[in-house]
Formats: sequence, C-alpha cells, structure tokens
Amino acid sequence: MLIALQSTGFRGCELRVLNQGYIRSPVCAVKDMNTLPAYSGARISGCWALRSDASGSSEESLDRLLPPVNTTLSPRKRTTSQCKSEPPLLRTSKRTIYTAGRPPWYNEQGTQSKEAFVIGLCGGSACGKTTVARKIIEALDVPWVVLLSMDSFYKVLSPEQQQLAASNDYNFDHVDAFDFVLLVHTLKKLKQGKSVKIPVYDFTTHGRQKEWKIVYGASVIIFEGIMSFADKELLKLLDMKIFVDTDSDIRLVRRLQRDITERGREIEGVIKQYNKFVKPAFEQYIEPTMRLADIVVPRGGGNMVAIDLIVQHVHSQLEERKLRWDMAALASAHQFQPLPETLSVLKSTPQVKGMHTIIRNKETSRDEFIFYSKRLMRLLIEHALSFLPSQPITVQTPQDQDYDGRTFHGKRITGVSILRAGETMEPALRAVCKDVRIGKILIQTNQDTGEPELHYLRLPKDITEDHVILMDCTVSTGAAAMMAVRVLLDHDAQEDKIFLVSLLMAEMGVHSVAYAFPQVKIITTAVDKKVNDLFHIIPGIGNFGDRYFGTDAPPDWSDEELEEAN
Repeated sequence: MLIALQSTGFRGCELRVLNQGYIRSPVCAVKDMNTLPAYSGARISGCWALRSDASGSSEESLDRLLPPVNTTLSPRKRTTSQCKSEPPLLRTSKRTIYTAGRPPWYNEQGTQSKEAFVIGLCGGSACGKTTVARKIIEALDVPWVVLLSMDSFYKVLSPEQQQLAASNDYNFDHVDAFDFVLLVHTLKKLKQGKSVKIPVYDFTTHGRQKEWKIVYGASVIIFEGIMSFADKELLKLLDMKIFVDTDSDIRLVRRLQRDITERGREIEGVIKQYNKFVKPAFEQYIEPTMRLADIVVPRGGGNMVAIDLIVQHVHSQLEERKLRWDMAALASAHQFQPLPETLSVLKSTPQVKGMHTIIRNKETSRDEFIFYSKRLMRLLIEHALSFLPSQPITVQTPQDQDYDGRTFHGKRITGVSILRAGETMEPALRAVCKDVRIGKILIQTNQDTGEPELHYLRLPKDITEDHVILMDCTVSTGAAAMMAVRVLLDHDAQEDKIFLVSLLMAEMGVHSVAYAFPQVKIITTAVDKKVNDLFHIIPGIGNFGDRYFGTDAPPDWSDEELEEAN
C-alpha cells in the first residue's frame, strides 16, 4: 500500500533565553545553537510516497527495514529496527527492489570512510519518542534510516525476577534493567556499517524471543529509549541528542492505554507499577539527563516545527559527510601495473577460445549465446572450486581397497550473485555444489553521480566461516564488485574466503578489487585491457544481461522469464 505524506513549511518561531543554559520556545529548546544551521523562511513543501511492509523471512532482506507508516497515531510497536525507503522499483512474489539505493559508505581502498549519523532520543515512558522518531524518518526523505529501540535490550530475567514481573513488582524503569554492554556493542557496530543482530523482547512473557532480527545498512540511526542518555559509553556514540518533553499526565494516560490494550494488563497493576517504579525512575534517572540534550522537543510528535529544524540539521550533516567517488581517477590509478597475484585466468584452450568467439560475436543468436555462456560458466565454476582448501582423506573402495583422496576442508560453501547478470551463474554453481546456499545483491549505477548504489540484499544467515563464491558475469570498473565485497565483509565474511568469479573482466576492474581487497581471490575466463568513456569493457561482450535475457530495456524481473532462460 502506498501512502502519500505531505510536509508543511513554517516561518520560524520566537525564542527566549532561560537560565538553564539552553534556548526554549513552544517549538523546541536548543542547548547549543551551533548544532543547527541558519534557518530562514518557509521550507518548500514536498510529497513522499512510503510503503508499509513487514517481512517474516528468516533471510536478510531490505524488506524488513521498512517502517509502518500511518497518518494517525497507531499502537506503539515494540521495535526491532526499521528503515524508510522510497517506493519499490519492481515487485514480484519473491523480491522488492528499491529505487533509493545506498551510495558507497567506503573509499577506494575498500575501508569505511564515514560512519552512520546517530540521533539519540530520550524521554519518559510514553512521552512520544517513537512517534517523534517516525516523524523524523518521514521528513528526512533519505534512504536507509534505521530505528533502534532500547526496549529490545532489556536483560533476560531470572525465574525469581519473572515472578516479580508477573506481579508488577519488577522495576523495568531502572538502569540495571537494561543490557548496556550488548546495547553499546550493537550500536557501535551498526554505526560502523556492520550487520548486527537485534534481540526481540516479548513484553508478555518478559523474555527474549528465540529469533533475533538482523539489521544492516544505516546512513542514519535513530536510537530511542528512556535511558538513552544514562550511559557514558552510549553518549559517545550519539551525534545528536534530543529530549522529548511531555506532560506527566499525558504520559500516564498513554501508558495505561498501551499496557492494557497491547500487553493485556489490569489497570490496577499498571497504576501500581507507575507509582512504584515509573514515576520515581523518571525523576531520578531520566529528567536530570535533559541537560545533556542538544535539543528539547515539547509535545512530542505533534511538534512539526521542531522536527523540521532537526531534519534540516541532519541533512546538513549528511551533506558534509557525503563521499564522492572520482571514477576517472579510479580508472587511471592502476594503469600499466602488472596484474595482481590473486588473479587466476582459466587456461585459454581452443575450446575456451572458441566459446569466447561465439558469445562475443554480436551476430550470435540468443539461444546460442545462452548455451555457450552456460558451458563457459560451468568450466569457470569448476576452476574456481579448485582453489578451495582441501585435506587428505582415505576411503575404502567397493573392492575393500584403500584410496588416498582429498576432501573439502571448510565449514560450507555459499554462493552470492550480483543481480541481474550474476544470477545466471547460479545453476552452474548448484550443479557442482550440492545443497549450496545462495544469496543475492542488487547494485546499480547512479546515472547522475556514476556511483554504485545498493538496492537489494538477501544473504543466508551466518556466513562468517563460509567460503563465498561471489558471481558477476562481467566486471568493468570493479565498482559493483567492490560494493558487493564490502557488503559481505560487513556481514562478517572473511576476506580470504571470498572468491570473485566473473566470465569477463577489464584490467581496471581487476586492479580496483585487488587494491581494495588484496586477499580476495579473483577468478575469470578472460581479461580485456580497456574500458571506454562509458566504462564498458573493450573489446568486451556487450551488455550480458540484455543479451542473455533478450532485453534492451530494464528487465521485468519475472520469475517465469528467469526460469525459461535458465
């Protein structure tokens, strides 16, 4: 479902100075005016279309990062993580592909060059932190925004504490109720661009669910919780600190409504818990941290003027942190350098040379192009598997004789294809690797900036110990391959266990990948020397995807066409 949200402009507000050390207005309070850029006039109104979606898949997908969007206040979700995205480019039964891709978050050396911008939201229970967070996400209009809730990081309760919680006698509003060690570790890793696992807390059973949520790819992280400012190490990770200030009576009414309707509790228990724990904790731990905030927002999510000010500041920070790739410099950086030792080219036998002749010929029919491409892919995959680690093993033959052989020495093999052309190599991998797991990454070039952008991601769980076969049919500049390798490393894959496999590569692409990731094994059937001004391989093979799928325009991504081609 698509929902159009309209932003509104404003003409500023009157501020007056208080003794507390920050400037307050009916809109917001700003402790340090340097945290906000100069603001004048009304902001141009805009309209964004957001899609509400939830994914129950156990695999990692961008689908699960979408927040539910509503124009009215909805019951608060006990969050895992969410991300705002533009409307989907294409939608099938198996894929959702987004137009708002994630630009590079690393430099030409393959290392992360910018961290995610982290906004910390603090305030009393039911003050509207989650609503403010969602309003900021809606107004930011940037892809890859993650909402992280402190509610996910409650400690696991002992049996005795479970009994106290059941009788409303356990203090969930104390600093000791939260697992700050896990929280700081998770937020730090997410800020560094890594994939993280988020616990899912069940407020009905007062325990963590078995399945944790996997979150990855944040340009902006919005972290909200009642104790967001209560830990020194946590405060160091916050680039902007916001305190949501809501009247205590309103917070009590909201808490009553939430706990009764969402958690099935009795009104007497809710009031008992509020008077015994919630109110004293706010006065002792939460309210004093207001002085640490850069901005104080009265009235919560309804204060759109304050939210617009926050959004403008975040935009200015993101612009300062923006990474700009120079593709021309990348192209000339490794000219006349010898090919790296990590490169292995399939021996050019008469058979291999003949198959290249057929698939490079522009007069070759689509049927022949597919047939000989598949033959070449099979040879390439077999060649790539020869680099996997092995160990000696002795088996007995049917004649009861010993045979000294070899066997794979590793945990398992995982294949990852760079869509769409790389997906055509999956059948060859499946044909020689029984029960291999397959992941998919969609990376496209931004026509305005020339940069690669990540649009879609689905990886198998836990690839830390796997040998990963990364498949793409052609590699010209190496920009997409570098991004794919960076994604794998962010999911804790080991660099020396990644094999980049491609039918055809340009020298520029080989050098770019090898320079950024010197331990990645690069395997191909041929290397062409040049790329043209449009970064196409010369002499090349043409657009492999268009020739294989029979398309001149962007593909429709129908599963039927893919199965027919394979």
